[in-house]
This record gives sequence, structure tokens and C-alpha cells, in this order.
Amino acid sequence: MASLNERYAPRGLKVIGVHAPEFPHERKPENVRDQVAALGIDYPVVLDNDFAIWDGLGNRYWPAFYLLDKDGVIRKVLTGETHAETAPAKAFEAAIERLLPPAPAEP
Repeated sequence: MASLNERYAPRGLKVIGVHAPEFPHERKPENVRDQVAALGIDYPVVLDNDFAIWDGLGNRYWPAFYLLDKDGVIRKVLTGETHAETAPAKAFEAAIERLLPPAPAEP
């Protein structure tokens, strides 16, 4: 199944990962770069060593997914492990759909 980034980037979605390290070796940019490549992550990942983004969002969960609109307003939050076909994941994706322009019609 295609990632959210692959499915929605053509319609304007910008996916950005934020890595807030738990262990000392996770603070090193080269280690994070290697893991991003090894996992095939196809979007930018920010290294949040000082937890400024984590704290700015008031985050307390890992993982957490935040959907922001074009003005930076948080429109939906999904916390904890999830899988594509679960109800929370479907609700998050529906919120993405509502914020993006309609998909072009298939020819």
C-alpha cells in the first residue's frame, strides 16, 4: 500500500517526520539519516534533539501524528500505534481528504 506521502503529495500534502530521540545514539544526524534511508522513508525528517517541536505541540505520546492545515492550525491528532485499515487511521485520512483539493477525475 502506498504511503500517505505517495498518495497525497500530488494534491499538496506535505509530510514531515519529527524524530525526538530516546537514546543518545539517536541524537546523531548521521544515525538518523541512515535509518531514514534504511526504512525507505520518502519525506523529510527533522531531528528534534532539544524537544522543541515535541514540547511546542504539547506532545506526550509516541508515535503521534498531527495534521495541520495550510495556516498551521492543528486539525486532527492521532496518537499511538495504528494501521492503515483501522477506524482511527481512516478518520485521520478522511481529515486529510477534507483539507486537500479534490482528486482529479480519472480519464
